[in-house]
Amino acid sequence: MRGYIPVPVPGPRSRKIEPQHVPFPGFQEAFNSEWPEKPAAVIQDIQLHEIEDTIRIQNRHEAIHGCVDLFVSRLEQEENRLEAPPSFWFVVIPEIVYELGRPQSRVPRMDAVSGNVTISKKKAEELKVAPSLFPEEHEGADVYEYATHFRRQLKARLLKHKIVTQILRETTLAPDDFTKANGMPLRRLEDPATVAWKLGTGAYYKGGGRPWQLAHVRPGVCYVGLVYKRSDLSADVRHACCAAQMFLSNGEGVVFRGAPGSWYNPDTKQFHLDEASAKGLIELVIAEYRLQHNSPPRELFIHASSNFGDEEWAGFEKGAGAETKVLGIQISDAYEDLKLYRMGNYPVIRGAALPLGDRSAYLWTSGFVPRLDTYMGPETPNPIMVRVQRGECDLRGVLSDVMGLTKINFNSCLFNDRMPVTIRFANEVGDVLISAPMDSEPRLPFKFYI
Repeated sequence: MRGYIPVPVPGPRSRKIEPQHVPFPGFQEAFNSEWPEKPAAVIQDIQLHEIEDTIRIQNRHEAIHGCVDLFVSRLEQEENRLEAPPSFWFVVIPEIVYELGRPQSRVPRMDAVSGNVTISKKKAEELKVAPSLFPEEHEGADVYEYATHFRRQLKARLLKHKIVTQILRETTLAPDDFTKANGMPLRRLEDPATVAWKLGTGAYYKGGGRPWQLAHVRPGVCYVGLVYKRSDLSADVRHACCAAQMFLSNGEGVVFRGAPGSWYNPDTKQFHLDEASAKGLIELVIAEYRLQHNSPPRELFIHASSNFGDEEWAGFEKGAGAETKVLGIQISDAYEDLKLYRMGNYPVIRGAALPLGDRSAYLWTSGFVPRLDTYMGPETPNPIMVRVQRGECDLRGVLSDVMGLTKINFNSCLFNDRMPVTIRFANEVGDVLISAPMDSEPRLPFKFYI
């Protein structure tokens, strides 16, 4: 990361110069910030055999919870011990945690380890509804309140400690050390320069920097992406968690957790808040914006993948106040709606739009990029649908804003994401919020969740 990393040698069918492949000049040269020779702090006493024995426990809830415990407890100890703890931590996980730390993973019977939790998930759910008078009957039931996904649960449990992490697989750092029986690499990675750009950009962002900023932004504008997520841990199919992601034009983001409730309608398959919850959520957003800018936003664009109900919209407008104009924008995938072709060797240009009137348009956020003279995609680009559902505004301005919000994915160093950041990370943020019990309503920067 401290030195120059060249782009790979072009293949026989590649062009001599491919502008989308950029050499990594070194962290200092790229970000005007030094990458230390040695990390500020290191945790090396989490034993591999301890991780393996825990992640192989047959009860997957107990296994993931116990494995996350190993990392959370040591990170918390170091944060409390150090006078100046790091801005963020790299959490390097062995490949076995990646393979077995996901909901659908199964441990082979011959490798499975017996755990200590004897209570079943069904019994734990029954006790949640009708608690027992005998404490011993509840023993071990709490593991079922956590998701069986290592990364999401780790992020969720570190929120209350306000610890930022960047999770990495060992195979990303040392791909040549992990091979299959035939000598081939265990997994296929991007070229080293691209990996360095992504790793460096994420580190710079999580360390408090701003890798880049959009030009020609409109002052006084705030973007909010609504996040809804249903939890498998709840017996009520209508129960869902709600949150708001606030993004400013400079790329700064803050996540606000709203109150959980019966926001999902199984008949319409749509999420909608009641008026009071919608009002409270937007009041949090306005208060944070005012704190940063000493005044409320002039325009507040609310992005969602579903439409907006009358009741919740009344709450949004009341929460925003008279000084802020609120607009509701529905953004959805139009994968099967339309295919657009153009003459020549390359597909439709990224940024092309097909208006369907004054309030909706197809927008191609992926496609041919003239400056790079290439299209970085495997198939014909598919558009997204952008609809102005509530309020009055210029459609061209909305489309321009959406295009801008596809260029600030600092986590993956992407300038051409298909979805705007307000929608792109909705699922990821929602997954973290439902992965562990949360009594408080954390108001934390976006970097804590990704």
